[in-house]
Amino acid sequence: MSPQNAARPEPVDPGTPKPSASGAAAARGTARARAPKPATRTVKPAAGMVKSAPGAVGTGDAAGRARPTKAAAGKRRAPSPRAPGRRPGGPDTRGEILRAARESFAGKGFTSTSLRAVAREAGVDAALVHHYFDSKDALFVESMALPIDPRQVAAHVLDGPREELGRRIITVFLGVWESAEGQQRMKAVLRSVVSSDDVARMMREGVTELIMQPVGQALGVPDAPLRVSLVATQLIGLALTRYLIGLEPLASTEMPELIDRMAPVLQHYLTA
Repeated sequence: MSPQNAARPEPVDPGTPKPSASGAAAARGTARARAPKPATRTVKPAAGMVKSAPGAVGTGDAAGRARPTKAAAGKRRAPSPRAPGRRPGGPDTRGEILRAARESFAGKGFTSTSLRAVAREAGVDAALVHHYFDSKDALFVESMALPIDPRQVAAHVLDGPREELGRRIITVFLGVWESAEGQQRMKAVLRSVVSSDDVARMMREGVTELIMQPVGQALGVPDAPLRVSLVATQLIGLALTRYLIGLEPLASTEMPELIDRMAPVLQHYLTA
């Protein structure tokens, strides 16, 4: 082959230089850097929301969207309305209220006892006390039921010889006060009588109708109400000094001796 027939290189345009391999790669990198990136938005799950991966088992759905947790759902759920009417108590709730009321009346008296304090001592809501008892007076009347029916007291006192009426009265009276339950209840009554006009009126009317009037009628004398009232002064004074104040030696005197000393005094008021 002659030198004239050998392959000749193609002419190169000097105005458009051919880029090298390294230069082309750099150009592609620059283009990618200058191209705007698509806008992305990161959304954080709200409080109580949990995002799960697509297809994962959890609190998110299949697309990975967040769903509220059970705790969050419970917080947002509105409370169900309370059923109408008062809340029912347990089988012995009423008894617990009466027990707490007796202790409160005996320890604090009528004025210082409140329905809220009784409810707190009984371990119930104050509204439950109002459910069973309309007022503090109603609670007092029922919780301070005397250990013995006043009508039975009058019947027992009048059952016997007239000349022993004073002895029977003081024997029944001390018998009520000397029992543990009776003393607790009678202390509450006595404290409340001296601190509340309403309770004093209630006790005055009750005792007069159930005890004093039957005894006075049995005496059959014109001044029977005064005689019976004088007996009441002796009994109330004895209860105050012996059981509330604790005046010695009266407070520690044996019951038989008290009966022997008090019976003649009461008998004198009744029949002298």
